[in-house]
Amino acid sequence: MLNEDTIEQMIIATLKKVGWTYISAEDMPRQDSEVMVESMVKAALIRLNPEIAEVPARADEVIYKLRSLIISVQPHNLVAQNEMFKKFVFEENSFPFGKDGRMVPIRFFGTQTKDNLALNEYVVTNQWCYPVKEGGKRLDLVLLVNGFPVVIGELKTPFRDAITWLDGAKDIADYEKSIPQMFVTNIFNFASEGKCYRYGSVNMPVDAWGPWHTPEDKSEGMLINVQKSIADMITPEKVMDIFQFFTMFATDKKYRKYKIIARYQQYEGANLIVERVKAGYPKQGLIWHFQGSGKSLLMVFAAYKLRMTPELKNPAVVIVDDRIDLETQITATFNASDIPNMAAARTKEELIKFFEGDMRKILITTIFRFGDVEKCLNTSSNIILMVDEAHRTQEGDLGEKMRIALPNAFFFGLTGTPINKLDKNTFRTFGAPEDKNGYMSKYSFSDSIRDHATLPLNFEAVPVELHVDRQAIDAEFDELTEGLSKEDKAELSRRVNMKAIMYNRERIKKVCEHIAKHYQEKIEPNGYKGQVVVYDRECCLMYKEELDKLLGSEASTIVMDTNNDKADRYKAYRRDRDEEGKLLDYYRDPNSPLKLVIVTAKLLTGFDAPILQVMYLDKPMKDHNLLQAICRTNRTYDEGKTHGLIVDYIGIFDNVANALNFDEEGMKKVITNIEGVKKELPRLVQDCMDYFVGINREQDDWEVLLEAQERLPDDNTKDRFAAYFRTLSRAWEALSPDPCLLNYTKDYKWLAKIYQSVKPTDNRGALIWSAFGAKTMELVHENIFVGEADETQEIITMDADLIDDFIKAQADLKKVTMKVEINLVALIQKHSRDPKYIALGEKLEKLRDQHKQGLIGSIEFLKMLLSLAREAAQAEREVVPEEEIDKGKAALTELFNGVRNESTPIIVERIVNDIDGIVKIVRFDGWQNTSEGKKDIKRALRQVTWKKYGIKDQEVFDKAYSYIEQYY
Repeated sequence: MLNEDTIEQMIIATLKKVGWTYISAEDMPRQDSEVMVESMVKAALIRLNPEIAEVPARADEVIYKLRSLIISVQPHNLVAQNEMFKKFVFEENSFPFGKDGRMVPIRFFGTQTKDNLALNEYVVTNQWCYPVKEGGKRLDLVLLVNGFPVVIGELKTPFRDAITWLDGAKDIADYEKSIPQMFVTNIFNFASEGKCYRYGSVNMPVDAWGPWHTPEDKSEGMLINVQKSIADMITPEKVMDIFQFFTMFATDKKYRKYKIIARYQQYEGANLIVERVKAGYPKQGLIWHFQGSGKSLLMVFAAYKLRMTPELKNPAVVIVDDRIDLETQITATFNASDIPNMAAARTKEELIKFFEGDMRKILITTIFRFGDVEKCLNTSSNIILMVDEAHRTQEGDLGEKMRIALPNAFFFGLTGTPINKLDKNTFRTFGAPEDKNGYMSKYSFSDSIRDHATLPLNFEAVPVELHVDRQAIDAEFDELTEGLSKEDKAELSRRVNMKAIMYNRERIKKVCEHIAKHYQEKIEPNGYKGQVVVYDRECCLMYKEELDKLLGSEASTIVMDTNNDKADRYKAYRRDRDEEGKLLDYYRDPNSPLKLVIVTAKLLTGFDAPILQVMYLDKPMKDHNLLQAICRTNRTYDEGKTHGLIVDYIGIFDNVANALNFDEEGMKKVITNIEGVKKELPRLVQDCMDYFVGINREQDDWEVLLEAQERLPDDNTKDRFAAYFRTLSRAWEALSPDPCLLNYTKDYKWLAKIYQSVKPTDNRGALIWSAFGAKTMELVHENIFVGEADETQEIITMDADLIDDFIKAQADLKKVTMKVEINLVALIQKHSRDPKYIALGEKLEKLRDQHKQGLIGSIEFLKMLLSLAREAAQAEREVVPEEEIDKGKAALTELFNGVRNESTPIIVERIVNDIDGIVKIVRFDGWQNTSEGKKDIKRALRQVTWKKYGIKDQEVFDKAYSYIEQYY
């Protein structure tokens, strides 16, 4: 069996083959307290800079600055310091080392060319200690370039099925908090258990870490696959390339810095563009990367590298969109990524001026600005166009006009949907005969699902009476148009038929009732949001009117194009770009009461809101337009969001092959009927129940729970059961509250209780041992107590000598131990967010490991369990008693009953429960005595009272806060 040392040695051997030199940690010329290997840094500075080679002491001045940058880091400013390091080594690196103290740029690394890269020193080491050997941290693998630790790898022994790369990634996340100094010079980190390889940048959430595959091999699950990923990604050349061009720093809407690193398909696509431009031929290429897999960032990386590659001599890079909202989105992506030298052409005149003036910047514009251009604007071959959603830009002769305007430019088309062979315009404009199957880079639907870059899509059919009754409409139409010619009849039918169906008020009312019920029962409990897609602008108003009656006016809004609105019918929804942007951010906020956006054309392309899970589709659509629309729901969000869902009121997916008619066969599998999940349910339940055949579950008590746990005798059996239960749980969350679950509810609740009772208490193995979804949580009430807890309570209050006597008197020591352990686990999981109980959970897992490995005997194990149980009981006595919280809820109820009047018809019970729920999450013991605790509680309270319910009375806020301070 593989162990951590074996994996470590195999990875080191792989790294040596691709150009890294191995030096053991003992032989590394550094003190444990040092981050940089300063002798290597100094040697590189001398090697790369003639001015420093002249006076080697100058290197010390540079190292002093680097040292202060590293030492001054804190966990909260790690990303900012990491960015500062990159800027320092590549941009802000001038020192007064020239003649007469003239400022000259200093090189820290050789970059880009083979000869320059060869000037760097590439070292890998293992078991790196920092800041001290005893009591410090020990990092499995550290890779250094010129003495700077740039890559850190954490490996895990797959001693049980549940231990994965995720556990290693979590260790790195902990190191970023405890020893941030080690990550100031970091490019990226990686983790593996010998089966899967994942990498991420500093402070990146671990669930956003991605795989690295090669175009030839995308398989996983074996050490050889890990070695292939490492051999391809962690070459000296690629590490330096990623450092310089494929890591960026961006700012979110709350002005927080975060670091972006390219996924492998973005790295591949961007570099193919750069290499093709450097080669000068072919002057075009088509990239198909599936919807949601990061095309905007691919263009950012490509544009940046094109601009920064010296041999390309400062080209003009043009990003072309076919929608103003996409133009806004991509501009925002570029601006957030702090890319320099940006320009925009918002009119035809600005576009002409840009090209005729031969400006060398990154320009973002739309295809339609080329519409009136009839002449050549620039004959330069140093212009590179990247056209987003290329399949749509060939309407009319716009593609041809771009060619006339810029005859020698490079044209790269990017698309999120596959191009059909019949679409000759797109292939003519962008496709190169040299590219296999017409694409220079392809990242398919199945690739994105496998890599968890996007989520699978399900559709749900609705009751047949809600479907469009085309036959009845057609019969009525024939009657009305009797006597008209065939041609007139066909033209009138095209215009009138669908409107007659879609404007039917009775049908709209029924559809909206279904939407409201479906959303409240299936989507809202999990914290997700929805999009309602309707036939036209008039329908937007009708659906909004009906949904307001059912959900209240705050729950939905309309986002539409309000041009050509002479009668001001849509005036209420007229917004400029900034207003619309703020509204959509409000929608993305999980705490806002806005749950549904009603649209007809807007937000069906380019709109990115990971919180959006369901689309209520009541508009006929097909092919590219349909695929782009439904993919609004496929963005990853949190652990509970396992799929995007389309509720189909038209019957579009009665024939998936017809609805998504692409040459690419795999597109027929893009969306599947959720009925398939229902059919799988009996098997999923049985897979779990097979572990417990023969157990009499009529008596749901200790004996039954003990017997069930005995059927899961070791960690790997537990992990296999957990994997089956996780699959079942995801299906349950997707289907609930469907009547098909009723026959399985009793079994499912029982299985959930077993799962919770054997789940690790220290958050290890989180890929398999995941948290319950909201609906499962409600079902099992977060409670696995099964009685007889008093016995444990009695034991832990005994004196030490009485405990010894008690243990000796036990006929079945194993049974007593299991009872104590079950109660302890239940107590820890009851308070799973409390730091004291998190620490107790970690202690319990360490104790279990020692017992399994034979380091402590059964009697000692029980004694130590009882000691932990005593700690847990003491901690529970310090938890705020439930009756105190009840008093708090009563006081808040009285307060908000006093606020309620006709103009603020708030639902008191809902607001009190919201405050109670959020305060319980945020609070910790002694919060009233810390400024941070007070600040967090006030922020949480304001989130509910001000933002969610619009109660902005300071006196009410102060009173509510004082009650919370008193009772929580």
